[in-house]
Amino acid sequence: YNPAGLGTVRHPHLHLSNFHLESNKGWMNAGASGSVLDALTNFPKTFSLDGTRELLLKHPDTLTHARVQFMPNFTTRYFTMGYLINKVNRGYMGADTTSTGTYEYASRLDYGPYAGLNLSMFGGVFKIGASVIYLSRNEAVGTATPTATLDLQDNDYKKGRAFITTAGTKLTLPVSALPTFSITMHNAAGAKFSGRAGGAPDKIKSSVDLGFSLTPQIGNVVRLHFEVDYKDVTGLYSDVGFSRKLLAGMEFDIARTMFVRFGYGDGFGSAGLGIKSRRLEFDLTTYAVDTTASAFRGREDRRFAMTLSSGF
Repeated sequence: YNPAGLGTVRHPHLHLSNFHLESNKGWMNAGASGSVLDALTNFPKTFSLDGTRELLLKHPDTLTHARVQFMPNFTTRYFTMGYLINKVNRGYMGADTTSTGTYEYASRLDYGPYAGLNLSMFGGVFKIGASVIYLSRNEAVGTATPTATLDLQDNDYKKGRAFITTAGTKLTLPVSALPTFSITMHNAAGAKFSGRAGGAPDKIKSSVDLGFSLTPQIGNVVRLHFEVDYKDVTGLYSDVGFSRKLLAGMEFDIARTMFVRFGYGDGFGSAGLGIKSRRLEFDLTTYAVDTTASAFRGREDRRFAMTLSSGF
């Protein structure tokens, strides 16, 4: 997210798994309800659009969200390279599950190799970094009849490739609590996707995010980290209000081994627990997003995420 942060990596590592799994309350209701056998049978369905349609027929007025991601990488203090595979499916069906109702679906597959580079100057006071991914994106967004099998064809997907650059800078003042200012720019080169099949995916906007943090040491082995971020300072997402672009969080860092986190974003709270060693990192997180277009604290989509990364 901010390649300038590469400068804080202490040891080189090769993470082969780097597995991320994410779902929401709707997915759990539709895919994990019933007996253990039912849950095992339903689980694979949640990763296909037609399987999600079948589940939502039994659980109307439900929004499902499921993400699975692999990101194996080799990372040193100033350089990283790896490969991204990210699959996201979402579905919603209203109370009308007959042929006159509507099943809304969205699916996106992202994959491609990436590399990042960081430069650290003045003893780490100022850092600048950039990462580039050759991103292949396949996505489909549409509606269908709830009672009919959904069989998307190649032309139903928008497909394209682009070199997407993320650039960032960090300024850390060498004083107590280490006040840090950061800037991140997405799609810094303004690249557009090439078009195949049903056309080109929408361009990733070149939005800019700002951040400020304090990291005081409060004991021999405990540190606190406070952070406030403001997303999209240039207003490219004009339909999203100020209150939804403001994020805040805090983290208790215990011996660089256990991490307890609390946060706020999009009008809702978040929390997480992390465990880290030289060869293993494990995180459990819950957060929420607002599914309305511009309202504040509209309809909550509560999500749960697990990340497991292991290597050498």
